[in-house]
Amino acid sequence: MNTTENHRKVNHQPDASQTRLQNVPTNTMPFPDQIGNYQRNIGLPEGKFKDSKVYIVGSGIAGLSSAYYFIRDGQIPAGNITFLEQLNIEGGSLDGSGNAETGYIIRGGREMDFTYENFWDMFQDIPALELPKPYSVLDEYRIVNDNDRNHSKARLIHNKGEIKDFSKFGLNKKDQLAVMKLLLAKKEDLDDLTIEDWFSETFLESNFWWFWRTMFAFENWQSLLELKLYFHRFLHAIDGLNDLSSLVFPKYNQYDTFVVPLRKHLQELGVKIQFDTVVKDLDIEIAGDKKTVRNIITEQNGSEVKIAVRENDFVIVTTGSMTEDTRYGDNDTAPLVDFTKENSGKSKGWTVWNNLAKKSEVFGKPEKFNSDVSKSAWMSATLTCKPSAFVEKLKEYSVNDPYSGKTVTGGIISITDSNWVMSFTCNRQPHFPNQPDDVLVIWVYALLMDEKGNYVQKTMPECTGNEILAELAYHLGIENQLDNIIENTIVKTTYMPYITSMFLPRAKGDRPQVVPDGCVNLGLVGQFVETNNDVVFTMESSVRTARIAVYELLDSNKQVPDINPLQYDIRHLLKAANTLNDGKGFPGSGILNKVLKNTYFEHILPEISHDEHDGFFAQQWDKLKGLFEHKQEGE
Repeated sequence: MNTTENHRKVNHQPDASQTRLQNVPTNTMPFPDQIGNYQRNIGLPEGKFKDSKVYIVGSGIAGLSSAYYFIRDGQIPAGNITFLEQLNIEGGSLDGSGNAETGYIIRGGREMDFTYENFWDMFQDIPALELPKPYSVLDEYRIVNDNDRNHSKARLIHNKGEIKDFSKFGLNKKDQLAVMKLLLAKKEDLDDLTIEDWFSETFLESNFWWFWRTMFAFENWQSLLELKLYFHRFLHAIDGLNDLSSLVFPKYNQYDTFVVPLRKHLQELGVKIQFDTVVKDLDIEIAGDKKTVRNIITEQNGSEVKIAVRENDFVIVTTGSMTEDTRYGDNDTAPLVDFTKENSGKSKGWTVWNNLAKKSEVFGKPEKFNSDVSKSAWMSATLTCKPSAFVEKLKEYSVNDPYSGKTVTGGIISITDSNWVMSFTCNRQPHFPNQPDDVLVIWVYALLMDEKGNYVQKTMPECTGNEILAELAYHLGIENQLDNIIENTIVKTTYMPYITSMFLPRAKGDRPQVVPDGCVNLGLVGQFVETNNDVVFTMESSVRTARIAVYELLDSNKQVPDINPLQYDIRHLLKAANTLNDGKGFPGSGILNKVLKNTYFEHILPEISHDEHDGFFAQQWDKLKGLFEHKQEGE
């Protein structure tokens, strides 16, 4: 390896959007977004890191993944890895807790995709939660979803519980063109622009936007750049957006499905987790462009404790937290909402990034994301339900009986005439391993919670859990049975001030690189760091940042493939164009059908109804084809 020119010259994070594909003698690595088993190789060990210690700040999915890749690809002994976690439990934002007596609580759920290449790369190695060896978490996940395909029968409702037609996107030609123009736009031209800067009112009122904004939690005033990245990232799934058939879901909640088996695996290998440890700052030596962490400054049991970082040691920091400063409520109590401009972004979960940003501009600008909670907050509620009028109404919207263990609502049901833009979902039950057979766990959230409700004349944060139940019951047309619903439903509410802060408008440099310029032993991971083309708010993007950090810090002879290349697949591009027009075709679709009919490539075309706009092109093709056939007969 030391005799080759390519050693130590690996681009650990190749960018497919900037690369022309070409096979040349100097290119020894796969193409930037070439995924698959060829990328599963283990680099040759060099032995230089066998005594290295690794300190990981935060034990969310990004931190846990960092430990996994340090062990698997860096071959650093697991016993040399220590987590420094400010909470008393691992998992970060991937939470799930409680019981049937006092109520369960989840702050969010996981809508998953087949193309989470890094996520599945890791979880195919993590032992299954319930199945015996050699089954993995991936195996377990596939068994559930291969035998219970997800879809929704009531994606949108209105008029006090009536199912609304959700078969069409309802985009006019102008708005379809705006989507296409956004796909074609350069990323660097979209700095600090908002979604409503680009799209018209007709787009923002369309079914398409209802599907997108409620599924991914976008607000109209948030980042246009991030929306563009989402369009590219999930282009292949667009025809399953209306009925959610493009999604797969875990069997249980996010904590029990993913965090528990991953944490258990790491701890069995020897990784240590140190709870109740607040990391306040990093002592960084800056010499020219070189930046080296020398000490980790922590607070433990009320005292400041410094952890020395030696040569060849590494530090991984999760920058920021989307569930930091969560405020809680219950049936009879509204959450305390006490955020001001002065105290926003000042809590323990933001301290490290705030302090890093003061040292150098390479560490980004956390204030772009944590200084205005009015633009990043929303609220959710977890309902622990015994049989009631609400459960009976839920059955009308369910694909299968809620108690069957199969898909229930298939994802969120959104209420289009809700002032709060309220949605609710019932995933496969039980949602917790210890959940009794007669209990259902339902999750509710709202995007525009600062509007007054249609029934309860309060904003959602002002409401108790029972008042949120009243608003939901009204929209389902069962408010006259509210007493029965309250009697059989435990409500736990969560106000999350930074839950969509990653979506706020941003520009280049606002988010730091995974390994900021000049850093030799520091990597930043999570939802607030820069990657080439991946999106935020997914477990896949967190795992990606962890993998990049490990490969770059260790200068591994491995690379992290760019996002799945389906956005470049002509089949998905044609399918997306057709789907945006509600299956009515697109300019040129008629002639494409005629050209490819009865050929090997006929199958790449989506099913298209007749498009009158193609009439002229089809006529010309018929004439050309006739002339060609006539010429052949003459010869």
